[in-house]
Formats: sequence, structure tokens, C-alpha cells
Amino acid sequence: MPKKKRRRFTPEFKARVALAALKEDRTIAQMASQYGVHPNQISQWKRQLKEQAATAFADGARRMDVEASEKEKARLFEEIGRLKVEGDFLRKKLGPVL
Repeated sequence: MPKKKRRRFTPEFKARVALAALKEDRTIAQMASQYGVHPNQISQWKRQLKEQAATAFADGARRMDVEASEKEKARLFEEIGRLKVEGDFLRKKLGPVL
């Protein structure tokens, strides 16, 4: 019996379904039928949206700090990778040293 391929949903789709669930103009079962998603999944996306909605309105400075730290982290990982490659190359070329 072949395995069923796991479905993946875009963040836009999840947001649209979660917003529709927040409106509460239809039941979760009706929305599950309409969007072709399990009712538990809709409830989970709705809960996620409620919990993380405040971050959408967080002050800009805090978001900028997070973005800056992520960029710095990426730069440092890139530098670590480059230095590791250089070190491996030099160890290979020099051979065993005293």
C-alpha cells in the first residue's frame, strides 16, 4: 500500500482559514468541508493566530532588533563555514604537523 503524500499549506492559506474561523459565521465543520482541512487543524490555526496576533503590532524597534540579530547570526554562521573550509584545506595541504 503506497504512502499518502503529506499535504502542505501556504501561510497565506492558513491565515485565510484562521481569519474565517475567527469570524465564527460558520461552524468549524462547515469550514473544514469548504477548505478540505480537518476541523482540528482549523482550530489549531485559529489558536495560533490569536496567540501571535500581538506580534503583528509590536513596536518597530523591537522587530528591527530581531531582524538585525538574525542577519548578524547568518553572517557569523557564514564566516564560521568559510573558516572551517579554509582550516580543512590547510590541514590537507600541510599534512601532519609536529
